[in-house]
Amino acid sequence: MEEENALIPMAEKSVMFYDDEIVTTLVAYNGQSQMYIPIRPICEHLGLSWTGQRERIHRDPVLDAEAKLVRLTRAGRGDPTALCLPLKFLNGWLFGINAARVKPELKEVVIRYQRECYEALYQAFQAETLQGAQSASQEITVSPSTTALEQIRDMGLAIAHLAEQQLEMEQRINARFDQTDARLNNAARLFASFDRRLGAVERRVEPAAVISDVQAAEISAKVKALAEALTAKDKSKNHYQSIFAELYRRFEVSSYKLIRQSQYQEVLVFLDHWRASFDDLDS
Repeated sequence: MEEENALIPMAEKSVMFYDDEIVTTLVAYNGQSQMYIPIRPICEHLGLSWTGQRERIHRDPVLDAEAKLVRLTRAGRGDPTALCLPLKFLNGWLFGINAARVKPELKEVVIRYQRECYEALYQAFQAETLQGAQSASQEITVSPSTTALEQIRDMGLAIAHLAEQQLEMEQRINARFDQTDARLNNAARLFASFDRRLGAVERRVEPAAVISDVQAAEISAKVKALAEALTAKDKSKNHYQSIFAELYRRFEVSSYKLIRQSQYQEVLVFLDHWRASFDDLDS
């Protein structure tokens, strides 16, 4: 282990164990946050030879593999790099100390460390460990369920966005109908018809372009009509949610205005077919 490879802690905490101060560190390693304990200060508290205990750690194949150099900010004077063990391996080292071979006045202290030190450090740092794992910028171990959860999150965000846009369009349309007379409504329908014809030309000229506001409003109206028809048949479900989810799944859009011209007719046909299949069940 070379000094330049020393781990940098995300957080440090001093824990008082009886009259001894023990520094604990939270380190991101191998995609996980782990608590590491500097061993030399504990050796000094127990009156043990640091050189002898360091050699013992390196002779043990398990402890040697787990021991890491950590650059401490609370090291004070001298080299801030400390040889540390993960907390879960601390007792593996402590129980290797023969209490019968230490100075008589330190025997009870060694036994106390062996019996209680691990639990005291774990309890003192547990809350910080959980908070650090959530807030620190570090790699996170990806479990097989992560991708599925991300898909659920993305679909949920898309449904929420579509719902907000649907509500906005319906409110805008209702306000417009409240403020205009039949003549203007008729003109709007004529304009929508013209826009559909223009859209056909746009699709031939620029198939990747997104649909217009009028085309988006037409899709919104079809979604509303379909949702109302489904709700009239079955009031136990949120049919808007089902429609938005299916639009997102089929066309990968989280907004009507992100629907491409090349998808426009396909979306209309999809909604019409859904409505037609529902009407066929009632006939």
